[in-house]
Amino acid sequence: MELVIALALIGLITLLLFSSLRLGTRIWEGVETTAEQTAGSRIARNFLARALIQVRPTRITFEGKQMTVFAGDAENLEFVAPLSEHVGTPGLYILRLTLEEDGRLVLTRRLLHPDVLEETDSIPKWTPFDGDGDISVTGPLDEDLAVGAYGSTLLLDGVEELRIGYFGIPEGQREPEWGPEWLGEPRIPLAVRVHLIAQGRTWPDMLFRLPRFGLAQQSILRDGP
Repeated sequence: MELVIALALIGLITLLLFSSLRLGTRIWEGVETTAEQTAGSRIARNFLARALIQVRPTRITFEGKQMTVFAGDAENLEFVAPLSEHVGTPGLYILRLTLEEDGRLVLTRRLLHPDVLEETDSIPKWTPFDGDGDISVTGPLDEDLAVGAYGSTLLLDGVEELRIGYFGIPEGQREPEWGPEWLGEPRIPLAVRVHLIAQGRTWPDMLFRLPRFGLAQQSILRDGP
């Protein structure tokens, strides 16, 4: 009888230990998953902060017309900013943020150089973002996060909601205001606000004050006479 009771107690203790081990494993896996998701969102936020505070109000000639390379709507944004040596070719880049239908926030970079703006065997022709048309990223994404004068990189996965707002003085107005898009304007806005829900987490809204320059800092001839 004592042996039976001892075996029963040993079995009960073993079951409790095994259950505790499984619970601890699930908790650890959950912590790792949350940490990875948080790290991905933090990387995206940090990149946006570094890039947007270095926006350059660059004007180029596209199809014979002068235009400022800064445009965006609620889920897409295109602007010019410098990238450092870690991308392989340091310099000013046209950066385009695109929210794909599958919830991927993709960054496409293109060195601000006439040879990179034109179509080649490996680089599609650049056309400015104007709020119309399909700008979904085609082709494979970079696996090394950013090397070379052209490429697309997954900035953040699992984006459930993205809302970009623009604060500035639209052409023809005198007072600044918030709006859901900034298209066809000769100047960049004063500030950009980003609302992001990704991987089940709502981040505090990000507000970026853009640097102030003149109407244009650099001009590049593109498809001009």
